[in-house]
Amino acid sequence: MTYTEQDYSLLLGTPGFSDKLLQTHFKLYLGYVNNTNKLVDILGTMVKEGKTATPEFAELKRRFGWEFNGMRLHELYFGNMSKDKKVLPANSPLAKKMAESLGSVEARMKAFTSVGSMRGIGWVVMYYDPIGDKLFNVWVNEHDVGHLAGAVPLLVMDVFEHAYITDYNIDRAAYITSFVNAIDWDIVQKRFAAC
Repeated sequence: MTYTEQDYSLLLGTPGFSDKLLQTHFKLYLGYVNNTNKLVDILGTMVKEGKTATPEFAELKRRFGWEFNGMRLHELYFGNMSKDKKVLPANSPLAKKMAESLGSVEARMKAFTSVGSMRGIGWVVMYYDPIGDKLFNVWVNEHDVGHLAGAVPLLVMDVFEHAYITDYNIDRAAYITSFVNAIDWDIVQKRFAAC
C-alpha cells in the first residue's frame, strides 16, 4: 500500500495563517508521506532478503515511527482546522466530557493551550482514553515520543517552529490563539463520537 498525500488546500485563506505558511507546511507534510512510503518499501525488501538482523534494518525500523507519526500527526492537525469559524455546542457529548474533569470547556482549553506554551518543540494532543473514560492534554515530543497507547487523538496542535515562525516569528502565544480560532469542532466531535 502506498500512502497518498491528503489535499489540505481548502485551508488556504484561514484567518491567522498566511498562504505562504500553509503551503510551506504542506510541503513539509509531503516529505513525511514520501519518506514513509520509501521506508515501507525498503523495510519490506530487507525482510524479503533476510536482512532483519542488520544494524541498517534496526535504524530504519526506528526511523519509521518518526516518519509515519510525522505524516499522521500532520493529517490530524490539518484535519482539525477550518478557515470557517466552528463552535463547540455547549450541550454536545464532547463539551460535557471536556467540562467533566476541569469544570468547563474553557478550563479544558486553557489547560490545552498551556501545554502548547511550554518550552520546546513538539505537538499538543488532547487524547481520549476510552478505557479510563478520561481526557488528557499531552505533550508529544519529536513525533514518536509521548503518545498514550490505546488513547485516541481528538485535537492535535503542531508547536514545532515551522507551524508558526513565518507568520508569528517567536510569538507562539499569538499562533496558539489563531489555531484555537481555527479549530474545526465538527471534526473533533466526530473523532470523539467514533470512540
